Amino acid sequence: MASSRFADRTREIGLTPSDAGVIRLLGRTPGLSQRSLADRLGAVPSRVVSLIDSLQERGLVERVRSSTDRRNYELLLTDAGKRVLRELRGIAEQHEAELLAPLTDEQITQLGELLAQLATGHGLDPDIHRDLHRDLHRDVGREGGRKA
Repeated sequence: MASSRFADRTREIGLTPSDAGVIRLLGRTPGLSQRSLADRLGAVPSRVVSLIDSLQERGLVERVRSSTDRRNYELLLTDAGKRVLRELRGIAEQHEAELLAPLTDEQITQLGELLAQLATGHGLDPDIHRDLHRDLHRDVGREGGRKA
């Protein structure tokens, strides 16, 4: 249910969850090559090529020849891509607040710690998952309506 609701929210701004993931990762680590992006996402390179092609056609991502390795292209968000990234942040914050609403502050902290431990234990890429624990703590402070 949570993933389908997030998909609905991203669809409202014309993105799939995969598009959203790529935009978020490129916002954190601009200049990745397609191969590096595929490795970080755990996706086959051909799938990433089609994702980037689609995002480029919509003016959200650009490929720029690497200054350090002329055989590669660096992936960068365009100004439009950066605006979409800001929208995604708002969508993610709203989505997270709704998901966590039934929990107390203490439970949210515990959940964040447990999820961080699972992520580390399963070798998940910290650039993709690194802010989960911090975001949970930040949102607790901002959300005045949390149960104590």
